Amino acid sequence: MADTTGTTGTGTGTAHLDSRPRKSSWKYIGPGIVVAATGVGAGDLVATLIAGSNFGYTLLWAAVIGCLVKISLAEAAGRWHLSTGRTLFDGWASLGRWTTYFFVVYVVVWGFVYGAAAMSSSALPLQALFPDVFPADWSIKPWAIICGLIGLAFVWFNKYAVFEKVMTVLVGVMFVVTVYLAIRVTPHLGDAFAGLLPVLPDEKDSILNTLGLIGGVGGTITLAAYGYWVNAKGWTNARWMKVMRLDNRVAYITTGIFVVAMLFVGAELLHASHTSIASGDKGLIDLTAILQAEYGTATAKLFLIGFFATSFTSLIGVWHGVSLMFADFVERYRRTRVRADRVSVTGEDVATGQREKGWPFRAYLLWLTFPPIVLLFQGQPFRLIILYGVLGAAFMPFLSLTLIWLLNSSRTPREWRNSWLSNGMLAVAGLLFIVLCAQQIWDQPWSEFF
Repeated sequence: MADTTGTTGTGTGTAHLDSRPRKSSWKYIGPGIVVAATGVGAGDLVATLIAGSNFGYTLLWAAVIGCLVKISLAEAAGRWHLSTGRTLFDGWASLGRWTTYFFVVYVVVWGFVYGAAAMSSSALPLQALFPDVFPADWSIKPWAIICGLIGLAFVWFNKYAVFEKVMTVLVGVMFVVTVYLAIRVTPHLGDAFAGLLPVLPDEKDSILNTLGLIGGVGGTITLAAYGYWVNAKGWTNARWMKVMRLDNRVAYITTGIFVVAMLFVGAELLHASHTSIASGDKGLIDLTAILQAEYGTATAKLFLIGFFATSFTSLIGVWHGVSLMFADFVERYRRTRVRADRVSVTGEDVATGQREKGWPFRAYLLWLTFPPIVLLFQGQPFRLIILYGVLGAAFMPFLSLTLIWLLNSSRTPREWRNSWLSNGMLAVAGLLFIVLCAQQIWDQPWSEFF
């Protein structure tokens, strides 16, 4: 049963909590900015750019729906934390051991490969901004290692409050750059508004491309981390629900602005001139060259700064948020073992500040940083990349469907269980991600795996 006594997931008593204001207010905004910054990576911006370059404004409506879907998922994760006083992993564990097995394999494999990808993504704009710092034949490896080590040191030595402030500054940089570019390319607002009508392009595979754009707008496992950041902020029971919901909406309105701005750039700068860019993070380097030719060196360099802010916020966001989740997993596993030995357990809940300084949090930080450095030099193992792709595709259906399960059961206090709207949005998200997961699994070269 859910704990409804007022004891929270951070070990803070209700007497202290009740002294705080609970009205929805802009001054409390924070975790939403963190989840928006972490969720929108360079790959998301490239995918949106390519959608704009291929289809113009036709899929603008899909980008908007993608934001609405992610609002529902993040709200559900935050509502679980606040209404029950339990963490999301605690909820997953209550559904059976299979959730624990999935989570363990996922965070180990995903973290290993993602660490290399995040460091490389952050390194690309730095290499373009400072091409003469390292020899050209060294590629981006030195910058990637520097980014990984800075991310490690920053998260290791700072608590959530400092982390949130830095993320907010970097989001400000991202916001200024993306909006500036959208204005600079002079979008045709009439065509843009027409793109809000749900119309599919005539091209082959347009349905899968559309679903991919909806599913790729802003976040994967970082959506699950949102509840942990909510607790880290000090929002630890249902009295903070209105604040959390405002924070979450601000997060995905901000995400929507990023995505729409980049779709404008793709539609106006690339679609009109029939210019193509590479997929993945290198597509943003291609765009830099186009911007320099069209608008000059200053605009190109400003874009590279925004590119770095986008990539580095994803890096440190994952370093912090997923490490919190891993630490929570280890704590609960250890407590389960203690209970199995019939030893008395006290202090069930661990404050986020203590969790940030604990060895499980720091062990996962090290896992995200040092093993991936090996991949930078040796290349990414083929079978591991296939497994990474499948697990990554499976996580979002896992998140959507388990949230439906948890928030419609007696584990959640009745007043905070899902409404018909929440159930509908989570069901749509679940179906969407199941389709995308099936496509990802189908597209893998399994014949070469075995």
